[in-house]
Amino acid sequence: AWSGALNDFVAKADFSDADRQRAQLVSSILIDAMAPSNIMLANPAAVRKIADTGGESLIASAKNFIGDMVNNGGMPSTVDKSKFTLGENIATSPGAVVFRNELIELIQYAPVTPEVYQRPLVMVPPQINKFYSVDLSPDKSMISYLVRNGVQPFIVSWRNPTPKQRHWGLADYVLALDEAVDAARAISGADKVNLLGPCSGGITASTYAGYLAAKGEDKISGLVLAVCVLDTASASSSQYTAMVTPETVRAAREVSRVKGVLEGAELARVFAWMRPNDLIWNYWVNNYLMGNPPPAFDVLYWNADTTRLPMQLHHDYLDLIAKNPFVEAGNLTIDGHAIDMKKVTMDSYIVGGTTDHITPWKACYATARLFGKKSTFVLSNSGHLQSLLNPPGAPKATYVAGPANERDPEVWTQKHARTNGSWWIHWLGWMQKHSGGKVAAPAALGNAAYPELMKSPGSYVLEA
Repeated sequence: AWSGALNDFVAKADFSDADRQRAQLVSSILIDAMAPSNIMLANPAAVRKIADTGGESLIASAKNFIGDMVNNGGMPSTVDKSKFTLGENIATSPGAVVFRNELIELIQYAPVTPEVYQRPLVMVPPQINKFYSVDLSPDKSMISYLVRNGVQPFIVSWRNPTPKQRHWGLADYVLALDEAVDAARAISGADKVNLLGPCSGGITASTYAGYLAAKGEDKISGLVLAVCVLDTASASSSQYTAMVTPETVRAAREVSRVKGVLEGAELARVFAWMRPNDLIWNYWVNNYLMGNPPPAFDVLYWNADTTRLPMQLHHDYLDLIAKNPFVEAGNLTIDGHAIDMKKVTMDSYIVGGTTDHITPWKACYATARLFGKKSTFVLSNSGHLQSLLNPPGAPKATYVAGPANERDPEVWTQKHARTNGSWWIHWLGWMQKHSGGKVAAPAALGNAAYPELMKSPGSYVLEA
């Protein structure tokens, strides 16, 4: 009754749309925090466990709490990190680093079919996460799915910056990506590559596509973006943008200016408080009231393996919110070349998630519209990361797919049928059309100009 009254007050209050969104976010955090299940003596299961264990659960709870205060910044641990080792039981697809510069390593994965499509797929992960979300385990690995179907995947592994690299900005990441694409073209012998960028990796990939268009260079056959918002004005309904005000932007700039980087753990806290029941209070009850260890789950391990953003890239991302350069041509310049997305003409494939709280699906649809009416849009019935990790066989997976030829995204959903299964199957058909003919699979990874440097997952992903 109390939470209903508070929600009703916020709904009826005389707020602007932006203020109402902020008030709803704050009130939801307060309501979730005050739930009786978060209090030891008000949680029947916790009280029962104290009795059943003779008080031992209280001792375990105290140990968990103290450990998190010392080692996890006061947040409840979401995963038992001791159960995972990169290259051994997570990120295990066979491959090798075939190119390295100061900012990136490029990993090529070993083929498993006698023939492969000539044009490779270069994957551009977000700079705010490590690359291996697409290779957590064989049953949900996008890498494994691609190589089984004859696609040649390469993936960029960003270096985890320190304050010494505070000057790295979006332009540096785009130019480093250009080197990686040239390496993939040279190794595969292909004229072009396909490019995949999820979330902020999609921002980098799109900027790169605009950079090539401004230079008049044709290196991309097809552009794939997942849960990526380019038109910042279209994301005004998201919880994340509700927190964006001139004051918060200035404060965020100052934090990274002083430290030289934005710590990944700090960003993870922001996202956690946007879904506190799932990402905070669930583990609060498990760790501190029940005295259980945190779970050993590969997705949670990846989510907790955070990276930093260098100051300049963080500031560049903040500038995107105000300048909206993918809509307003000329507001972003890379190495002297002004970005105008109207010049980007390659086919595009854009994915959104119905329950995505970070990049709302309607804003992802607006991304598809930026690339023209022939752009393919896919709406998956899942959230942010789950939209990407959607292997065939998932029992509840469905999607809607079609050209982004309607101005209103709701009208688009009404005019296209929902399909049971994973959108990966639909995407594979699109990829095959954009990947050229088949050639004999390479006998070894890399080539004379780009020799194998070390086995995957490489060295940059291991840097703390």
